[in-house]
Amino acid sequence: MAQSQNSSTLLDTASLKELANARIAIVCTEWNDKIITELVNGCERVCSELNASVIKKVVVPGCIEIPFAVKQLWEHYAASAEAKPEAIIAFGTVIRGGTPHFEYVCQSVTDGITALNLTLPVPVIFGVLTLENEAQAWERLGGIHGHKGEEAAITALKMIQNSRSLKSH
Repeated sequence: MAQSQNSSTLLDTASLKELANARIAIVCTEWNDKIITELVNGCERVCSELNASVIKKVVVPGCIEIPFAVKQLWEHYAASAEAKPEAIIAFGTVIRGGTPHFEYVCQSVTDGITALNLTLPVPVIFGVLTLENEAQAWERLGGIHGHKGEEAAITALKMIQNSRSLKSH
């Protein structure tokens, strides 16, 4: 089981304090809304602390719809004069039930986000929790496994920093 405390640098935000005006968009689901709300709140807390902006939030019914919405969101910004997001975070929650539906949904959203990371010019951060039960969500929202919403924001900001660094060289 992955734990953020197993990495000495994962949660280090010292270098991100110099990151100016980072722009993030969020695509999240309606499904398991209490969990999603806490993921988004954690993300927004970190963005606020590090002077980054969440410039857009798109809400979709479930995880299967996330890749389409991310692509649609990017296409909207690509066709407009608005400032584009420098990273997009996908938040969702899939909790195992008694049918194979769990595996299909998890594989579909994972494949979709992976494909987007290979085709879009901005990173898409995987903030989808795949869980056996709801209790595991709360372990990942400030419990023994850290806060995955905060970690997603840190990941997005580190990827923005990497992208900016590559563009400046």
